[in-house]
Amino acid sequence: MTAATETSELRTALPTGTWKLDPVHSSIGFAVKHNVVATFRGSFDEVAGSLSPEGLEGSAQVESIAVDEPNLKGHLLSPEFFDVDRHPELSFGSREIRVENGRAEVDGEITIKGVTKPILLTGSVVGPVEDGYGGSRLGLELETTVDRRDFGLDWNAPLPGGGFMLSNDVTIRGELELAKEA
Repeated sequence: MTAATETSELRTALPTGTWKLDPVHSSIGFAVKHNVVATFRGSFDEVAGSLSPEGLEGSAQVESIAVDEPNLKGHLLSPEFFDVDRHPELSFGSREIRVENGRAEVDGEITIKGVTKPILLTGSVVGPVEDGYGGSRLGLELETTVDRRDFGLDWNAPLPGGGFMLSNDVTIRGELELAKEA
């Protein structure tokens, strides 16, 4: 079967085996409305994860948060936000994964700043396909929206004309490329 036909077939389950996250070709990011008018995006450079018969697992090192402004990065690493000294890692673990017609729903738990909450990730599955090196690759694009206050990320500032500097809703998005282990 060619890669083109493999990705277009109707998938009703994830492929078997153990798949490791390719951190170079994957990203974990977040988006939050800033000053009511624009969406601010950030990501984490150091991520790890796997997909196995036990489920989807992943983590991100908080210190690796990627934003263009050094002062903002310092603020995000401080106790007012992620508190990197006490909580150096964000993590996710799935409890159930459902796939139908290329769409995925993943029930799991996310831990941010030491607080664990249930979440539902939704998105798509692509593959598996044969890569250029003779291996197999699988793509997962998943996202969810959380209320940051549920995780103790409470910092905010009122705006002079009303409203607040940051929205409470934060979208978390993972674009994952996984390689099948031999």
